[in-house]
Amino acid sequence: MSTNPFFEAWATPFGVPPFERIRPEHYPAALDRGMAEHLADIAAITGNPAPPSFANTIEALERSGSLFERVASVFANLVSSLGGEALQAIETDFAPKFAQHGNRISLDPALFARIDALFQQRDQLGLAPEALRLLERRHLGVVRAGAALQGAAKARMAEIAERLAVLHTAFGQNVVHDEKQWHLALGADDLDGLPGFVIEGARQAAAERGVAGYAITLARSSIEPFLTFSRRRDLRKTAHAAWVARGAHDGPHDNRILIPEILALRAERARLLGYASYAAFRLADTMAASEANVARLTDAVWEAARHRAEQEAAGLLEVARGDGINGPLEKWDWLHFAERVRASEYAIDEAELKPYFVLENIQQAAFDTASRLFGLSFEARPDIAGYHPDMRAWEVRDADGHVGVFLADNYARAGKRSGAWMSSFRDQQGLDGAVSPIIINNNNFARGTPSLLSYDDAETLFHEFGHALHGLLSKVHYPSQSGTSVRRDFVEFPSQIYEHWLAVPATLQRYALHHETGAALPVALMERLLAAQTFNQGFATVEYTASAILDMALHAHPDPAALDVAEFERDMLARIGMPAAIGARHRPAHFQHLFAGSGYAAGYYSYLWAEVLDADGFGAFEAAGDPFDPAAAARLRRILEAGDTRDPMDLYIEFRGAAPSTEALLRHRGLVALAP
Repeated sequence: MSTNPFFEAWATPFGVPPFERIRPEHYPAALDRGMAEHLADIAAITGNPAPPSFANTIEALERSGSLFERVASVFANLVSSLGGEALQAIETDFAPKFAQHGNRISLDPALFARIDALFQQRDQLGLAPEALRLLERRHLGVVRAGAALQGAAKARMAEIAERLAVLHTAFGQNVVHDEKQWHLALGADDLDGLPGFVIEGARQAAAERGVAGYAITLARSSIEPFLTFSRRRDLRKTAHAAWVARGAHDGPHDNRILIPEILALRAERARLLGYASYAAFRLADTMAASEANVARLTDAVWEAARHRAEQEAAGLLEVARGDGINGPLEKWDWLHFAERVRASEYAIDEAELKPYFVLENIQQAAFDTASRLFGLSFEARPDIAGYHPDMRAWEVRDADGHVGVFLADNYARAGKRSGAWMSSFRDQQGLDGAVSPIIINNNNFARGTPSLLSYDDAETLFHEFGHALHGLLSKVHYPSQSGTSVRRDFVEFPSQIYEHWLAVPATLQRYALHHETGAALPVALMERLLAAQTFNQGFATVEYTASAILDMALHAHPDPAALDVAEFERDMLARIGMPAAIGARHRPAHFQHLFAGSGYAAGYYSYLWAEVLDADGFGAFEAAGDPFDPAAAARLRRILEAGDTRDPMDLYIEFRGAAPSTEALLRHRGLVALAP
């Protein structure tokens, strides 16, 4: 029998997991041992006869569970990046076990007594600011988990956590199932309007799925270009119907039956903790702080965006009439006619633009931007074995030496979770000596020869790399404060501000190079591209903001157990005046941000909140007259280094000099003239 690699020291470069040796059968034993050792660590803390101190309680907690953290981080990443029946079966089996394990720790009365005793005397402990914040945040975390509850209420909190873990796992797996199962087969006669890069992507998707000809899949990088360019309205309708129906099919993979139970359990949890709703509970520990503050933001943006979208629709309908469409615009029409209007108004043809955005060049642009801003260098490390041939690795260094390892897995494939995300295999910390981070970006770009990106794809790459920098540049002492371990509505600020550097003309001129000729993006085309950045922002803002409003409404509902989610969604969209030709960016049955986990539940607004910060924040560089201004870059780096050691608004004000306002966001999206 082979040795379990999780029980060995890893002699790989920089301690990267030995992916080539890890197999599904290694996880159960390693996870079981990891949890057992973690509980033994907790027992040692609670059984310590010495009075509680910061060192023997809080720092001991920071050191606890190292094996479990090591195994769980690899497992969670590969479930999302690789998928497959074997890993999903383990995920299903262990989801309630993970919840039970978390409950045993967060609800342990002896552990809470020690933490609470320290919290009550925190002002007399003489702690450094970051240590005091760690104590306060740790105390808040266990209180919000239910540690201060008694008897039946505490037991019920544990039951809720375990049941939600099962439901979250099932929800996510159901969406992956639908995305993996469906494809739209195309023959040579079905390609009307599709540019070469879409046809090539469809050919490769068909080959991957073992079907003849061409195939459109439910990866966003496949279906959105199809909806944009296909002149076959019937096929656009078919593809759009499949796209919005993910998770909403009768049978064993139907997410519609899971949502009311998830919402009801979350609402019950909030009530047990003394909150009127789950929305109130979640927002109590955010920068936004309250539903009223979120509503002020979404209402202001919604009205401006809806008016702009109505104007945009009139222009699209004019073009559609030329195609013989006499009825109203439908949801499967918008992207197609918007692209044609954009091509006409700005002389921009996506098929002309995309050959300049080669994946490898844009990745290098993200690297070199970080070099100019923060003094980082990136050295390819082909000697680091990946979990899949798509994965690539780089060592990250600065003037002081090794910073961390960056991994990228950029392509869509069957079984991989949809969307784009940043995660880590190891977080930076310095509790017992310097530990460097191992950070990964996952994207779902269409594979090609070469792989060409849309401008939106390129923005996504920069966005996720902004998250990666938050993890890589972290410079904290305690693991719990590392990198992206910040409040949910602040975590998107580093990623969203980084997108701005893609639109810097110097970036485009140097890295947007034609894949055949090597010629730089023509200046005239670049200027038209940048001028078009506010084009169709009514649509983009409406589809996003509608989802954010829906999220908040669902989680503020007083009695969601018997909720007809489809009816609720329909009524809410009608109430806010949702344009008929635009759909919410996420329908409930595939809204993984909300229901495949609780990370963005009652928090989807945070992308918009962070955009207020990033639009205002990039103004620091604009005011300096240099997108790479060293002083502004140094202040931004301090935010990335700080993790959760300080209050995020204090960090932002120190960077920018004042609190942000929504005006910068509205101006960035071209909506300022329409703001109420």
